[in-house]
Amino acid sequence: MSTALFSFALASLLIELTPGPNMAYLAILAADRGRAPGLAGVAGVALGLALLGLLAILGLGALVLEQPWLYQTLRWAGVIYLLYLAWEAWSDSRKPIEAVDPHLGAWRYFRRGLITNLLNPKAALFYVTVMPSFLTTTASSEAMLFGAVYVAVATAVHAGVVLLAGSVQPLLTIPSRRRIMGLVFAVLLIGIAAWVTMTTAR
Repeated sequence: MSTALFSFALASLLIELTPGPNMAYLAILAADRGRAPGLAGVAGVALGLALLGLLAILGLGALVLEQPWLYQTLRWAGVIYLLYLAWEAWSDSRKPIEAVDPHLGAWRYFRRGLITNLLNPKAALFYVTVMPSFLTTTASSEAMLFGAVYVAVATAVHAGVVLLAGSVQPLLTIPSRRRIMGLVFAVLLIGIAAWVTMTTAR
């Protein structure tokens, strides 16, 4: 199993290094709000990945794929949520940066990271279509171990993205720059929503 687990970890790393909705959202969040909010978002995404993995192991992931209406509901809810975040990025950039309760702020971005990932059908598809091909047994304990490895790899990649993107945040505190970057971030999020729409069509 060790060889299969190593191969799976390597595949997970390569997949996570490919730009996707989670990586793009976290990079935008860290560049706009800084590393602390970005890391809170990473924690939310990690919990979302863990929950999706558990649901897939319990068989609910396959159920979503077998029910077109359920899959499409999840897919379009994710797209709409990304569009909402795009509108918020644009509108927030027009407001002054205010001091926020650090605990309230962390919870806000943690919650958004969680929701963004739970409404990401590509994450659910990974557990149902990719992970099973690496499993050597049908034991749920092995599936949970592989799922935990995937969450760990994804979280490490996401944290790295946030730390890098967060380094530019101090440069964007000037109001004129914030307005420009708010528009850029909104356009990027709309692009991510369009990308999700096209790549998850069935």
